[in-house]
Amino acid sequence: MTETSVVSITTLLKKASYLSRSDRSGLKKAYNFCYTAHTGQFRKTGEPYVSHPLAVAEICAGWQLDGEALIAALLHDTVEDTNTSLKQISSQFGGIVTELVDGLSKIDQLVFKDYEEAAAANFRKMLLATAADVRVILIKLADRLHNMRTLEALSKTQKKRIAKETLEVFAPIAYRLGFNELFRQLEDLCFCNLFPYRYQTLHKAMLTSRGNRKEVIHDLEKKIQKKLPSFGIKGKVFGREKSLYSIYLKMKEKNLSFAEVLDIYGFRILVRTFPECYIALGAIHAIFKPLPGRFKDYVALPKSNGYQSIHTVVIGPYGTPLELQIRTEKMHKLAEVGIASHWIYKEHSKEITPIQQKAHEWMQSLLTFQKQSSEASEFLDNLKVDLFPDMVYVFTPQGEIRELPRGSTPVDFAYCVHSDIGNRCSGASINGDQKALDTELRNGDVVIISQSKHSSPHPGWLGFVKTAKARAGIRHTLKNVTKEKALSFGHRLLDQALKSIGCLGMHDPQLNWDELFKETKSNDKDSLLEDIGLGRTLAHVAARRLIAHSAAFDKVNNLSLNAREALRVSIDHLTQSPDAITINGSEGTAVQYASCCHAIAGDPAFGQMLGGAGLSIHRKTCKTAKSQKQKDPSRWTDVIWGEPIHKLFVTNLRLEVEDTPGTLAIIASAITTAEGNIVDISVLPNQGSKLTVLKTSIEVKNRQHLANIFRHLRRTEKMYKTIRT
Repeated sequence: MTETSVVSITTLLKKASYLSRSDRSGLKKAYNFCYTAHTGQFRKTGEPYVSHPLAVAEICAGWQLDGEALIAALLHDTVEDTNTSLKQISSQFGGIVTELVDGLSKIDQLVFKDYEEAAAANFRKMLLATAADVRVILIKLADRLHNMRTLEALSKTQKKRIAKETLEVFAPIAYRLGFNELFRQLEDLCFCNLFPYRYQTLHKAMLTSRGNRKEVIHDLEKKIQKKLPSFGIKGKVFGREKSLYSIYLKMKEKNLSFAEVLDIYGFRILVRTFPECYIALGAIHAIFKPLPGRFKDYVALPKSNGYQSIHTVVIGPYGTPLELQIRTEKMHKLAEVGIASHWIYKEHSKEITPIQQKAHEWMQSLLTFQKQSSEASEFLDNLKVDLFPDMVYVFTPQGEIRELPRGSTPVDFAYCVHSDIGNRCSGASINGDQKALDTELRNGDVVIISQSKHSSPHPGWLGFVKTAKARAGIRHTLKNVTKEKALSFGHRLLDQALKSIGCLGMHDPQLNWDELFKETKSNDKDSLLEDIGLGRTLAHVAARRLIAHSAAFDKVNNLSLNAREALRVSIDHLTQSPDAITINGSEGTAVQYASCCHAIAGDPAFGQMLGGAGLSIHRKTCKTAKSQKQKDPSRWTDVIWGEPIHKLFVTNLRLEVEDTPGTLAIIASAITTAEGNIVDISVLPNQGSKLTVLKTSIEVKNRQHLANIFRHLRRTEKMYKTIRT
């Protein structure tokens, strides 16, 4: 294909007829600039490269974006793929167009180790530009849509990589911005390129089904259309097919054949006003019997992307389920074009639609992710978590509705209310009952969060939280707290280790730190101490190496010649156990309390230095710990509990009680009277016995506090046996 066969700007100008004369003139100027910049460049399909930016601009014109956006669409690849500079664009098209083009241009001045790292950095750059101007992502979505439509010239590997990236990031972004039409197009294009044989088989089955059911669909349309006027409604009724990808997902999820998927077709009813949505629902249920549990009111409670519609599933002819969506015409248009409706309707109404409001809130959340993500890959991880949620609606004690992804927990709720509440979260009550922090929330739950100034995020929370805000907040706090606590704890560990072998401690002026930095590959003292606090470097090993490289070695305080010789041997073998470590509960995530035995203050205990995860505390009676200690004794040390202890500890109890009404309340009262806090409680089946077993987790201050709780429990009439597990 030659340059002379270039597509013209005629189609673009026709689609952009809604623009002013001056804007269309600017469009012609941008096209000429784009054409000149890309002269001599061709796409893999053989077409002149300029056909791509022209197609992107035409897609944007179909969404009725403004003149600046269409100009940026034409120029979006000039900086990245030609010798054009941002300065040249600024001088000819102004600052706003330049910012849009810059937001769409990849980062080319940095060197990345692989494609994934580069992609993550470019996503972050683009989405941060989007937070300032949503037109950036709209142009990028148009760019991705055209690229997906023209993948045939690429290799199979390239097709799959681009389709996978689109399915994981760009399609969900379109959904998040309320762009349902684009979302469905991108999903089907991804399906076609990721699973071409499955796509073709399903496509042929759909064509056959369409012919067989055409008459039935038409009859149902007429039946519904005829019924609406009797309820005083003028509405439009039309049948619709579900997208191929959504049908494929249903078949895969429920292990169905195509013939077993009954709700391939649905109906959409468009009415004039908000109240008519509910009147139409009554009309539908008068014709067909509704399926229980399949009604969803997204008009009163819009989806996370602002989508509004009433969904109901009814039993149609031949017992076939039919899905119907009822919405106003404006809701329908907004649902199809999402955030782009801002430009379509901006001259007609200043009202902010739910879709625009939700999109704005989401884009602002990108800035929070950015602040709390130190790396581009972490930012992308947080973004993926936040995309494509299926929502539940829960309530604060004041009756405010909070919208969270399905599977969310009280920790997600706490961070949704405020980051500080999430950071101080220590427990949760759901509908008046104390529940574990990893409990899944359900629609209508009323959630109360307990807070403590001594509480802080736990690394284990990352295993169950669902929202990106919670994940980013936990990671951000853990990084800061972990570094600070690990550094302080590492200082204590190394100081104790040095003193245990007769040195003055870390402040001994004769210590040679530089040689130790080389051996441990630490940049400075702080990074060394942080590594010690996190268990990457053992304190007693570092102490002996430090002494070995120091002038202080032959003058170690109060050590005999034999003791110094023994020290030489321990330096060579690095297996001598250090003295006991003092724990006061303020070490944060640098010290963990093993879940296999739940040590509490006052327990005879020892600890294991974990590489990168700090010190793990076990009870001396713990069988798991004893087994692990035999394999690597050098990583184990005795633990001494300091005074005072700045922490509450969780421990597990097994209680055997009489199986009579009110027993649970009596047990809970006894624990509360002794100032214990119940974190979780469950009842085991009694299997015909007169006794019931209660398993409970409680928070205590120390061993003495636990003994006091035991005394209160044993005084109750219902108690048979109390065991700490």
